[in-house]
Amino acid sequence: MSAALPTSSREWHLVARPHGWPKAEDFALREAAVAAPAEGRILVRNKYFSVDPYMRGRMNDVKSYTPPFKLDHPMDGGAVGEVIASNAEGFAVGDHVLHGLGWREIADLPAKHAVKVDPDIAPLSAYLGVLGMPGLTAYAGLFEVASFKEGDAVFVSGAAGAVGSQVGQMAKLKGASRVIGSAGSDEKVKLLVEEYGFDAAFNYKNGPVRDQLKAAAPDGIDVYFDNVGGEHLEAAISSLNVHGRATICGMIAQYNATEPTPGPNNMAMIIGKRLRLQGILVSDHSGLQQQFVQEVAGWLASGELKFQETKVEGIENGYDAFVGLLRGENTGKMIVSLV
Repeated sequence: MSAALPTSSREWHLVARPHGWPKAEDFALREAAVAAPAEGRILVRNKYFSVDPYMRGRMNDVKSYTPPFKLDHPMDGGAVGEVIASNAEGFAVGDHVLHGLGWREIADLPAKHAVKVDPDIAPLSAYLGVLGMPGLTAYAGLFEVASFKEGDAVFVSGAAGAVGSQVGQMAKLKGASRVIGSAGSDEKVKLLVEEYGFDAAFNYKNGPVRDQLKAAAPDGIDVYFDNVGGEHLEAAISSLNVHGRATICGMIAQYNATEPTPGPNNMAMIIGKRLRLQGILVSDHSGLQQQFVQEVAGWLASGELKFQETKVEGIENGYDAFVGLLRGENTGKMIVSLV
């Protein structure tokens, strides 16, 4: 066991349940003691950790598909780092691993909850985005949940984010007839068309989503990948063709709402058009993991699939990174860098 192990680690705790938008006083950066790992466990120095929209829901004390964060405990989430001490077979000091104990500098975890990753295939941070949970969400949501087929016209909301940007590119790579994206700034719209190869994109702040979508997809859409909800979902229901499919992945438009948000007012169209709207939880699709990594790694190597990351430096800026994500200040995956 190395004698040079750190004795303490900083970690972010949730100290109050946010009402509406999270505030700085709802969080605290605290110091915790670090000890040598017990049997079957490893100690990981985190290099990057992920902030994701779903974490906002975990800050509420409500029953959901994933347990809420506990008050006065370290928060968790995706992280990638280097093993600095191991008391587990199959893991050595210097190995790089992906695991679920983010929001802290040093993670002490059972080795069975860590997955080795190869920094030679892709940058380590990519395992939190394009090759990680957001990438698999895009892949499973498009191909398995939305039953995408060649020739489909696809609309993606939140299209410049970690998931949306991958959905649009994957659809193009698999033969979509048209891919349309919406984003929250003119810069992001330009990125979608010029960098990611979307056929059309629009800034949802520039006018009613329904009108902008109809102009971008005059022949309608076959697949809608929803990261936003609200007005976007209503517009998509209007534009979906008969037997259209929608993957409902996120509702970021209402995550910080303090009052009930109105739903689409055109739900009756679902009947006549025989639409299918289905929610996705990425944890249901782990069977696709191997196929996903293999195919996406190939697209990355050939340069066919592009990705961007927004990196916020320093653990002390973890809260700012998270709130920035909710405000749409990121392009691609939002990551906190500890290196």
